[in-house]
Amino acid sequence: MATIKQRIGKNNKITYLIRASLGYANGKHIEKSMTWTPDDKMTKRQIHKELERQAVLFENRCKEECISASVKFKEFVDLWFEEYAKLNLKNTTIDKLYIVSERVCNSIGETPLNKLTARQIQMYINSLAQKGANMKTGAPLSQKTIKNHLGFISGVLNYAVKMEMLPDNICRKISVPKGEAKEKQIYSEEEMIKLLAALESEPIRYKVFFYLLAYSGFRKGEMLGLEWSDVDFDNCIVSVNRTSNHTSRHGTYTDTPKTKGSKPRFPARSLRC
Repeated sequence: MATIKQRIGKNNKITYLIRASLGYANGKHIEKSMTWTPDDKMTKRQIHKELERQAVLFENRCKEECISASVKFKEFVDLWFEEYAKLNLKNTTIDKLYIVSERVCNSIGETPLNKLTARQIQMYINSLAQKGANMKTGAPLSQKTIKNHLGFISGVLNYAVKMEMLPDNICRKISVPKGEAKEKQIYSEEEMIKLLAALESEPIRYKVFFYLLAYSGFRKGEMLGLEWSDVDFDNCIVSVNRTSNHTSRHGTYTDTPKTKGSKPRFPARSLRC
């Protein structure tokens, strides 16, 4: 429990010294204190009630700071992967986040959770928009990729807040630099016609695969996850019930579709194959 001591200051102004004991480290007693000054208009009962509240808040805040001070950001990232990511996210997402985490931790990983500042994160995010950030091309990272980096940091800090190791998530203060808008590269209608025409002399399995891709809108993983049981020949329906994925960390594995909306049903007779 925090201790409270009344003091008389200048002009006989009454203040209260609140002390919180945080245990011992290296044989020394660790203690933090704060001064609280009541409003002149407060009654004795109001002062007593608010003083108790301030003492509890201060003691809890000190404990949170003490816990988070001993945990570096990169150490908490490891906990986040084990306690949250692996239980709630898909393997493909986790593998991508491991790649992002390596770069993030190389920059801010040594900083204790409670010492991490908005400016430190902002400087890291800004660096991703500079030339040379993309190690393959030497160009800046795309705005989408930069948002993924910030989203990862924010997700880790959100978990720290839920675990009562931080009071709030400072990523809300971070802005993502504007980047060049990149147009998504997709096949034109003419290009698709040429591609499908080039398949005429190929085995039927390749023709079916690419025709279904072209006319259904299935994702690659959804196509690779199709089984004969997913094809209803009587009603001409193809259903998506699973995906087949491959990552370097997990190898090839079967998973559920990306979202509930990823279970469309398409009439096979409209595929023209």
